Amino acid sequence: MPVNIDKVHSHVNLAVMRKINFYRTDDDKCPIEEFLDSLSSKQVQKVAWVLQLVEELEVVPTTYLKKLVSTDDIWEVRVQVGGNIFRLLGFFDHDNLVILNHGFQKKTQKTPPKEIKIAESRKKDYLQRKPL
Repeated sequence: MPVNIDKVHSHVNLAVMRKINFYRTDDDKCPIEEFLDSLSSKQVQKVAWVLQLVEELEVVPTTYLKKLVSTDDIWEVRVQVGGNIFRLLGFFDHDNLVILNHGFQKKTQKTPPKEIKIAESRKKDYLQRKPL
């Protein structure tokens, strides 16, 4: 059955779609996948739902995506499941590509500097290894 393209375009604004990729280390480890493997299925479902919002919404509420101040353009995806707060840190590579490179459970009011440093270090590694 042919797809009605006009109907597809009315539901999806292709211009604002972001794509989320997970950073991989030089030896092909994926810190985000490892972090997600440590969560319960309910927690992973909520993370997946928030990541879908980040990919699809033209304007993502700061409840779910926020730029961290005083960092090397690090952004945090914000997820709350019950009393647990999770953060996935990353950065934009061009306008619509989000590279997530670090995840952790947040237990303090402010994002711990050591978590930001990990994300900044992985961003630097990604950009150095990225093909031109």
